[in-house]
Amino acid sequence: MTDLTTPDLAPPDRTTPGLIALDRTAVQESLRVLRAARGADWARPSPCAGWTLRDLVAHMTAQHHGFAAAARGSGADRTYWIAPDLGRDPLKIYEESVRHVLAAFAEGDEPGVLERGFTLPEIGRTFTGRIAVGFHFLDYVVHSWDVAKTIGIDIDLPLPVVEAALEIARRVPKDPGRRVPGATFAPVLPTPEHASPLEEMLALLGRPDVDPGR
Repeated sequence: MTDLTTPDLAPPDRTTPGLIALDRTAVQESLRVLRAARGADWARPSPCAGWTLRDLVAHMTAQHHGFAAAARGSGADRTYWIAPDLGRDPLKIYEESVRHVLAAFAEGDEPGVLERGFTLPEIGRTFTGRIAVGFHFLDYVVHSWDVAKTIGIDIDLPLPVVEAALEIARRVPKDPGRRVPGATFAPVLPTPEHASPLEEMLALLGRPDVDPGR
C-alpha cells in the first residue's frame, strides 16, 4: 500500500500553485470510481497487499479525517487516524469523509495554509501544509487507481493532474531500506517502454499492473 508520509519527500515547487485544487480533483475522482462499486466488489482483493476494497476504503476514510484534523491544528490526536467500521453503507461513510477533508482544505485556500503546520502522528512529525497536502494528493491519485483496478474500471484524471502526481512520485526515496516488504513503499517496478505518465507513476510506487480480483 502507498503511505506517502516520509520525512524527506516534498512536492516540487512548481506544483504548489493550485495544489489544493489538484488534491480536490484526485479526491473527487476516488469518490467517482468508488460509486461504481457493487456489493460483491467490497470483498475483492485490492492492489494493496492484504487489503480488500473495504479495508482500503476504511484506510482512505481515516486518512481524510486525519488530514482534515491536521489542517485544523488537531493532527496530533491519533483518534482521528483510526480506520472506522464502514458498516452497511461504506460508500456513505466515505462520502462523509470526502466532504470533511475537502471542507478543511478549502478553508486553506486563504493565504498561509500551505505554510501552516500539519502534524502527522503516523511518523511523529509536523510538515508545512504544502508538503502534507502533496502527500495527500499523490495518495489519492494512487488510491483512485487502486479502487478502479479493484472493480475493473478506468480512472479519468486530467493529464496535468497525473503529471503533477508523477513529479512527486519521482521524489519518493528509492533506497532498499524503504522498499522491502512491509516498508512504507513497495519496490520500484520496471517502467514500461513508452509509458504514460500514469504508468510511470504506478511503476515508481510499486503498483503492479495486474488485476487483483479476477
